[in-house]
Amino acid sequence: MTPSISNSLTKRPAWHALEDHYQSMKDVHLRQLFAEDPQRGERFVAEAAGIYLDYSKNRITRETLRLLLRLADECQLREHITAMFKGEPINSTEQRPALHIALRAPRSEKIVVEGIDVVPEVHAVLDRMADFASKLRDGQWRGYTGQRIRNIVNIGIGGSDLGPVMAYEALRHYSLRDMNFRFISNVDGTDFAEATRAIAPEETLFIVCSKTFTTTETLENAHAARQWLLAKLKDSLAVSRHFVAVSTNTEEVSKFGIDTANMFGFWDWVGGRYSLDSAIGLSTMVAVGPDNFRAMLEGCHSMDQHFLTSPFDRNLPVLMGLLAVWYNNFFDAASIAVLPYEQYLKRFPAYLQQLTMESNGKHVTVGGVHVDYQTSPIIWGEPGTNGQHSFYQLIHQGTRLIPCDFIGFCQTLNPLGNHHDVLMANLFAQTEALAFGKTEDEVKAEGTPDWLCAHRSFEGNRPTNTLLLERLTPYSLGAMIALYEHSVFTQGTIWEIDSFDQWGVELGKALARRIITELDNPDETPFRHDSSTSALMRRYLRLKNAAA
Repeated sequence: MTPSISNSLTKRPAWHALEDHYQSMKDVHLRQLFAEDPQRGERFVAEAAGIYLDYSKNRITRETLRLLLRLADECQLREHITAMFKGEPINSTEQRPALHIALRAPRSEKIVVEGIDVVPEVHAVLDRMADFASKLRDGQWRGYTGQRIRNIVNIGIGGSDLGPVMAYEALRHYSLRDMNFRFISNVDGTDFAEATRAIAPEETLFIVCSKTFTTTETLENAHAARQWLLAKLKDSLAVSRHFVAVSTNTEEVSKFGIDTANMFGFWDWVGGRYSLDSAIGLSTMVAVGPDNFRAMLEGCHSMDQHFLTSPFDRNLPVLMGLLAVWYNNFFDAASIAVLPYEQYLKRFPAYLQQLTMESNGKHVTVGGVHVDYQTSPIIWGEPGTNGQHSFYQLIHQGTRLIPCDFIGFCQTLNPLGNHHDVLMANLFAQTEALAFGKTEDEVKAEGTPDWLCAHRSFEGNRPTNTLLLERLTPYSLGAMIALYEHSVFTQGTIWEIDSFDQWGVELGKALARRIITELDNPDETPFRHDSSTSALMRRYLRLKNAAA
């Protein structure tokens, strides 16, 4: 049966107007736009929650913005935002709210879900987290042998790992330096082996993050950690002093040997990739302290309120989301590069990969109808200036259009000579070079031989956003996290997809469980797969057994 195709988006008047407008814009160069409006760099800007967004180096005019904002209105973006903040079940395939905004709501707010104000529950968990984190940080919580805990190992995967490790790395400057923080996510034994190398079990606490406490990779690593601990401490009673859980499955947590008094819960309306602000962020709170963790939540909340209340033409998440739609759907730009000029943000692009591609990597609408347009772009990136000596060549002179988000800070956390000026000079130079390029005539005027001019010229007209902040703080990190969360939601609303489910990961998980059983019992369980998969499994077993 041929699936039905949704073309409701592409039938909208604003979409047709944008298609016509694109024809008039596709060959317009940023050099022309800046020449026609010398003050453009001061007009196409917006600011909120300490983030200054310069989006002037985009291939847009006021008319482009007008049409994109019209499209947002036709897609009822304002109504969708209101529905999310009111706790309505906007995660339609799972019939539940997507209420990560409640995780950073102040105590004074009221957010009701199915007749219950969830804000007191959120703060009850945050208070328990703060109490536990403080006891670990000041040495009150000790291990089974009375030793102080000096190593925190977070065990999770997906949002239970990417969020905590990103935030820890981003806020490492603020972290407690007499404790070690490590993260295990991959079921590859190497990840576990390296994370536990050269640390003492009697000084180590594991935080096992799994909502259901059944996630295969997390539980494999958790059981390995249990064996690693007991190999030294021998007594199973030690588990309760060296393991805590972030979960909702009391029975399985207790069965593992974790005292349920040391279990930190969260809610069905918190998606994994949106869960950093919940108990999933416990390792981050231990690292930076409760006050800094709450400052991060305040940054998130400030951006939440900006997204909820600001006019769309000055709304940072809306503007960034609409620009992503503009390039993705009209310029056929398949990817967006996120380029933080801040070493502490080295894991931020990886975090945004999950946030964006797991949220909006969908091919059907909320109504289950196949789309006839592209949805999520591919997100990738690397801190500057490392990326400049890696992939910037393709961005400058390649055949693909790659819009870029540059992130920079006016003050460094680690002053060292002239380093920060050099770093930021590179950021400003890259956005200028990408926008304006260098013509063959300009290259020739420098005395370059004719045969070399084509190689040394730069087309330019490569779009960028620049996010400029005063300083990397817990508050500013929170604001950036919420900015990208709401930009992703804006894009999903335009594309009429559910940004809060992730059924695409389930098929591989189900097949993996079946294959594990077959690999463990090859003589009893026949391989019932395609010829390629079955042959690969047979070869794997043969070579594995040969090594044994």
